Amino acid sequence: MSVFLSNVDNYEVTVMPFCRGLARGVGSKRPEHGVGSHCPGEQTVGRISRPVTITKVLEVDNDTATIRFILLGFPTRPAFQLFLFFVFLAAYLLTLLENALIILAIRSDGQLHKPMYFFLSNLSFLEMWYVTVISPKMLVDFLSHDKTISFNGCMTQLYFFVTFVCTEYILLAVMAFDRHVAICNPLRYPVIMTSQLCGTLAVGCWLCGLVTAMIKMVFIARLHYCGTPHINHYFCDISPLLNVSCEDSSQAELVDFFLALMVIAVPLCVVVASYATILSAILRIHSTQGRQKAFSTCASHLTVVILFYSTTLFTYARPKLMYAYNSNKAVSVLYTVIVPLLNPIIYCLRNREVKAALKKTILCKGSGPREDVALRN
Repeated sequence: MSVFLSNVDNYEVTVMPFCRGLARGVGSKRPEHGVGSHCPGEQTVGRISRPVTITKVLEVDNDTATIRFILLGFPTRPAFQLFLFFVFLAAYLLTLLENALIILAIRSDGQLHKPMYFFLSNLSFLEMWYVTVISPKMLVDFLSHDKTISFNGCMTQLYFFVTFVCTEYILLAVMAFDRHVAICNPLRYPVIMTSQLCGTLAVGCWLCGLVTAMIKMVFIARLHYCGTPHINHYFCDISPLLNVSCEDSSQAELVDFFLALMVIAVPLCVVVASYATILSAILRIHSTQGRQKAFSTCASHLTVVILFYSTTLFTYARPKLMYAYNSNKAVSVLYTVIVPLLNPIIYCLRNREVKAALKKTILCKGSGPREDVALRN
């Protein structure tokens, strides 16, 4: 609130410590006949003999409800932005194509209707959506000067991203358990890993991911964000949102840490225990050929586990601390772009059955129309 005084002579400014909130005394004319102030404690500060402006500053809450965020992404020159656009576009399209081919090969080849490949098709389906949550918005930002994302859009992106990350942690543990049963109990494998159990485990992975993400979102979305926060990232992740919050985010960070401990540590223990028993069983095999065959059935999965866990473990164990490092975006590129791109390649290169099914699927699709024409003629 401002009070403007102009063309004023012989005015005094008085301070009234005991009459706060009264209008008189500020810019009031000095009594001509020594009439005293009616407010005890009133003191004369000084005389003003020229036009002045007196401003009373009220302490106002400047915090406004955040309706959007600004994703800083990769701040580089426009030419390099275009180069990054084509690189990430190629990676995104290849990831979709690779995973779609794996799903198609598993569904079309009867020899791959096994628990291991059922979980692999779930993993491929998951990673197609995993990259789709992030890549389209990132690609648009490479070509646009407007890098804003709405609050609801940011929270939606974060929810689905956390869902897919948590689901993949648990799914990789389930796949490790499947390999443990196949190698350590090969005779009982068909009895233990029934189609009903496999379906239940797959649904459980997805449900755990959805519920975990929902609990995290309850605490992150309720945080107060001031103005239009600038997020030094290329997508809405937990660590940037915790750091740009205007209020104490220790409770949200504690909940996130506890859930990360459950979703990361428990599946990791299952993976470690499974592969410890697998290694022990492989070492008990006398023939070298038998050892190689047993190890080849789990080598692809072990490689994928190491890649995914090593790139995400430290990021989501302490998300707020990780955001302080400049390498945060580089690490995020590894598990949001590189790892989903490499996973299908790893499974194809290390698994003969998948490789053979892919060749059969591609060749059949490519030669199908020609064969039909030849049969008609």
